[in-house]
Amino acid sequence: MQVHFGVELLKPEWERAVVCIGTFDGVHRGHQQVIKTAVEKAKELEIPVVVVTFDRHPAVVLNPSKAPKALASLKMNLEQLQVHGVGLTVVVPFNAWLSRMSAEEFLQTILLDRLKAACVVVGHDFAMGNGREGNTEWLQQRLDTIIVPPFELSGQRVSSSAIREAIALGDLETTNSQLGRGFEIQGFVEHGEKLGRQLGFPTANIARSFDQVMPRDGVYAAWFLVDGQQYQCALAIGTRPAVGGKKRTIEAHILDYPGDSLYGQHVRLRLQAFIRPEADFPSVDALVEQMSVDVGSVRASLS
Repeated sequence: MQVHFGVELLKPEWERAVVCIGTFDGVHRGHQQVIKTAVEKAKELEIPVVVVTFDRHPAVVLNPSKAPKALASLKMNLEQLQVHGVGLTVVVPFNAWLSRMSAEEFLQTILLDRLKAACVVVGHDFAMGNGREGNTEWLQQRLDTIIVPPFELSGQRVSSSAIREAIALGDLETTNSQLGRGFEIQGFVEHGEKLGRQLGFPTANIARSFDQVMPRDGVYAAWFLVDGQQYQCALAIGTRPAVGGKKRTIEAHILDYPGDSLYGQHVRLRLQAFIRPEADFPSVDALVEQMSVDVGSVRASLS
């Protein structure tokens, strides 16, 4: 997939395109329906499909104190857009200048002049321009617009906010069902205190590069992906009260790992099941005993 950052230097050679616009945080199953509709419309018209998204959630600029934590990084979202058949994505920086742009100006300068939009595909709750004046009804009055209705699972509307709530509860069944795949944490392996190694359960400490929404503290069954390989892992998220920890950490005990150094490596953790909440223990021996039980639970969950 081709990715273009910004619209100022964009010089399209196509005369008409289907343009699909949205924040697409997490590219969940609701987003996937919007993208699928755009791809199918482009095939019908035999013209390109262009996805327009933003480099951050608009609320980060419009209302920073209430901005939601991201479900995924921009890189992760772009990967998923490609998976779902998008050939070109234009990433627009959402800054103060863009937030003040009127809907009419956005329509004319970006959608029509720059992207040559013949048809726009958006979700039911889409709005653009200062004060969200360019809602779906407004768009339909000015341009051929397809509005994709809400996508529901078991009577519940799929949305980024619903997924954030499920993640906070450690409800991976709902999370992964609404995402259409396993929720992922990505980061780099950094040096830790090596306490896990001393207890017989060495761990990879994961450092993240952005403020992603995190599951509740506890132990999870997850897949550890690195260098095109995947391994079962027991993932611990929390402050480690049993060993006097203060800082929240993400530690992965990789099952059956061959032992090559991982320091500095970019890794992905695909969470599958919640095993238990974080807990304190009366002794180190009790902690080690519970860790053995956790490993057995992880194997059973991932087998």
